[in-house]
Amino acid sequence: MAQPYPYNARDSRDSTRQTPDSSDTHTGCRRSPCADSATLSHKNQETTIRNLSLLLSPTPRGARLTRLLAAEQLPAWGLPLSPAEQIVAELAANAATHGRVPGRDFRLTLYVVGGTLRMEVTDTRGDRLPRLTRPAPDATSGRGLLVVTALAGRWGVTPAPHPRETVLAEVDVPR
Repeated sequence: MAQPYPYNARDSRDSTRQTPDSSDTHTGCRRSPCADSATLSHKNQETTIRNLSLLLSPTPRGARLTRLLAAEQLPAWGLPLSPAEQIVAELAANAATHGRVPGRDFRLTLYVVGGTLRMEVTDTRGDRLPRLTRPAPDATSGRGLLVVTALAGRWGVTPAPHPRETVLAEVDVPR
């Protein structure tokens, strides 16, 4: 049976398996072995940590798949799509457009801790940190980070191991 989205998935419960399922044929992105939920207990208080981490190709198709995968995963966690789906789409489009290095994938990481959803996109162009600028009114591009700023409660850029950078955004979600 075909999977709903063409990605090479590894079962997160089987950390010893090193190869993708033989039924998967697309190599546009790969699911990490830690891509499900974990529960932590601390003094009789349970906190569920949900996470998903994927490698995707830095292409328009990879950016589109990122949005589609987020649109499937967030409702599965019982979270609303808005505004997270749009934020993920903007971060992925920026990674595919500005953070692209041929032969190197970008990583999408989504995780929820308590009432915060954190969306991270790590690309391989750490030498080109994103800047928030206001494009000319007649410009046809350059508004992605303005959209992220308007929709996210918090956002920023952090260095990752050379030559990478991580652009992240957080939104509050219902518990």
